[in-house]
Amino acid sequence: MPVKDLPADARPREKLLARGPGALSDVELLALLLRTGLPGRGVLQLAQELLDSFDGVAGLLHATAEDLKRIKGLGGSAKRAELVAVLELSRRALAQRLRERQVFDDPQAVGDYLQLHFAPRAYEVFAVLFLDAQHRLIAMDEMFRGTLSQTSVYPREVVVRALQHQAAAVVLAHNHPSGQVQPSRADQSLTQTLKAALALVDVRVLDHVIVAPGQSLSMAQQGMV
Repeated sequence: MPVKDLPADARPREKLLARGPGALSDVELLALLLRTGLPGRGVLQLAQELLDSFDGVAGLLHATAEDLKRIKGLGGSAKRAELVAVLELSRRALAQRLRERQVFDDPQAVGDYLQLHFAPRAYEVFAVLFLDAQHRLIAMDEMFRGTLSQTSVYPREVVVRALQHQAAAVVLAHNHPSGQVQPSRADQSLTQTLKAALALVDVRVLDHVIVAPGQSLSMAQQGMV
């Protein structure tokens, strides 16, 4: 049913203004962003089909502009740009939270932040979150990129970057494009190598987080750091 044919109090925009965003379903919130549907396919139907295509909100947040381009009704640039903008705002909001408080006050925010950055990548990315003495985020740098199965990480470059940022601690992070977050022996070995190298310049490795679409794993919580 087209939105205009719904009762006034059931239309997403009016419902949001009257009852707040929490009263809206995922489909209704997405429909507000999309604004219009297609001939013979209302905006609510388009929103539902989009969520189904990406297995819900989490999958949609991990979608790239190219992923969205393949969806009928999103071939134009305007709707895709708006959705990608929402994703970028989410990244920036999480980054701001990490800069304003100790990282380990909100470990879920760390996992969410890293997933938004790296979970959808088809190749492996190794990044480092550089932290100050209060464990607040100074910067996150993508250090190395690899193939689906491996990436080459050079400890010397991580140490140099830590000194440039005047970091007191770091959180290591990388993604597993395979979808599994269980650390490999290579992941564990790399963590210990970087921990030893950074200790020489008095920088602590607090954690190594592995992310995949919809999940993340803290090696510190597993007793591996």
